[in-house]
Amino acid sequence: MRDAFSVVFFVSVGMLFDPSILVERPIHLLSVVAIIIFGKSLAAAVLAIAFRYPLNTALTVAASLAQIGEFSFILAGLGLSLGLLPKEGMSLVLASALISIAINPFLFSAVAPFRRWILKRSDLARRLERREDPYAELPMSTESKYLEGQVVLVGCGRLGRRIAAALDEHGIPYVVAEQSRDLVEDLRKQGIVAVSGNAADPAVLIQAHIADAAMLVMATPDPLGVRQMADTARTLNPTIENVLRTHSEDESLLLRNDNIGTVFFGDEELAKGMTSHVLKRFACRSPVVPASKA
Repeated sequence: MRDAFSVVFFVSVGMLFDPSILVERPIHLLSVVAIIIFGKSLAAAVLAIAFRYPLNTALTVAASLAQIGEFSFILAGLGLSLGLLPKEGMSLVLASALISIAINPFLFSAVAPFRRWILKRSDLARRLERREDPYAELPMSTESKYLEGQVVLVGCGRLGRRIAAALDEHGIPYVVAEQSRDLVEDLRKQGIVAVSGNAADPAVLIQAHIADAAMLVMATPDPLGVRQMADTARTLNPTIENVLRTHSEDESLLLRNDNIGTVFFGDEELAKGMTSHVLKRFACRSPVVPASKA
């Protein structure tokens, strides 16, 4: 149904689009596209920087907002019906939306190389990338049990929350490294020791005191990031035990062959759990053989 509605949506948009606008008003069209891609992106980046997010986050947000979608069609249609927008304006909005949507994947792919380029050439960019985040460091009041012999838990999604709950139940100290700053803020309000940032960045694991940790649990499905985390952990703490997850059987074999750590493959662990349950039930129902008479 979702795919069907997507097809209907884009077909209906295409029926509203007047291709003649490309020839009749090319300058107007380029101006609207520039406002969407550059003006909107710049505003988003400035807001992200103003809220003290690092440069990488600001660039990602800017790229993600460098387009317009169905809500713009609703507003343009409303403006057209109220006489606030000429028919030509509606065509410009539609054409600009289609162009910005088509260009957006290329903008996303350009974020990483542009970030590397600007960091090499701009002191301001480097300062913005290293800017202080109140949640990027552990508070000075953090208890010592969270700084030595602790578990560093990367990711606090559906899997990470379950692992954290089990650690809490057994009284095992842990530090959460989570990329979402809002989630880190919520975790700290709950009294959970957490640090914000991408754990593939060595600085984040250093803030989580990985050098003195007993175990690194990577509850994130990012295979490239997991390898970087494991390498950083082993470099800073050669005796640390790495625990990671994967959704691919081929990937699990590669990770095990590379001896990165203890690898848990989702389907494999699910099969083990279901098999264990079945065997236990049948073991309970096994008939009791009476003892033979002497």
